[in-house]
Amino acid sequence: MPYKQAEDKTEIHYSDWGTGVPVVLIHGWPLTSVMWEKQAEFLASNGVRVITYDRRGFGLSGQPWSGYDYDTFASDLNVLMETLDLRGAVLVGFSMGGGEVARYLGRYGSSRVSKAVLISSVTPYLLQAPDNPDGIEAEEFQKIEDALLTDRPDFLKDFGAKFYNRSLMNHSVSDAVLQWNQNVCLTASLHSTVAAAKAWSSTDFRADLRKITVPTLVIHGTSDQTVPIEKSAHKAVQLLKNAILREYEGEPHGLFLTAADELNNDLLEFIQTGGVPTLDPQAAETAFTSAVLSQ
Repeated sequence: MPYKQAEDKTEIHYSDWGTGVPVVLIHGWPLTSVMWEKQAEFLASNGVRVITYDRRGFGLSGQPWSGYDYDTFASDLNVLMETLDLRGAVLVGFSMGGGEVARYLGRYGSSRVSKAVLISSVTPYLLQAPDNPDGIEAEEFQKIEDALLTDRPDFLKDFGAKFYNRSLMNHSVSDAVLQWNQNVCLTASLHSTVAAAKAWSSTDFRADLRKITVPTLVIHGTSDQTVPIEKSAHKAVQLLKNAILREYEGEPHGLFLTAADELNNDLLEFIQTGGVPTLDPQAAETAFTSAVLSQ
């Protein structure tokens, strides 16, 4: 199995399939890169080079005690981008993975990146703060940490159902998928699961988003109970200079499974054709300035 060493020598496991435009798929919390199996299979079968990797602390990557912050996560991604010498890449981040996309582009720029995709993303800033009054209260995130430390398997079982909006009346995914989801989540360590949750719940990506100039596709389910669309995608597109929002009506957080065919086709179209209207520089600057002033 291929691995790359991060700057602190942590082993980062990755997969590299197919040929064509390089697309890096960055997984969400508390899953691993295997969440992308439907997207990776489809894209690699349609002329795309697909790179996936397990975030430190998750899946087959190393599980160090430290490094669960977005500067380090972005550094890990940068090591992968440089050692594989990816150019003209498309970065695709799901949920927590959207933070890696934002922080990577904010810190390292877009010299190796042609486009970006944020799916069910935690960007721009979830935590309630004086300058983010309609964010989520810190107490809600503390409940997640407490539940993980008390009984991680039980928390993840309930979280998995909410992830896909699975209920007695809505069989959005099968029982087998919920069990698979549980098994995947439990491959992470308790420490990395808690530490990563602290990172995605409290990191402010607003400055990062303002630096992004590459065409960006933002995809979000209107029924996302995990990362509500009005606290994330609706705000993100106001900060991005060249973005389009595609809302998936009635879809939950885990739309990579519940709307896999639609997502696969949207990703392929965006990768191959662009899919986002590119503004001329003056129009882009005007739109960006208006968005900043509205914050």
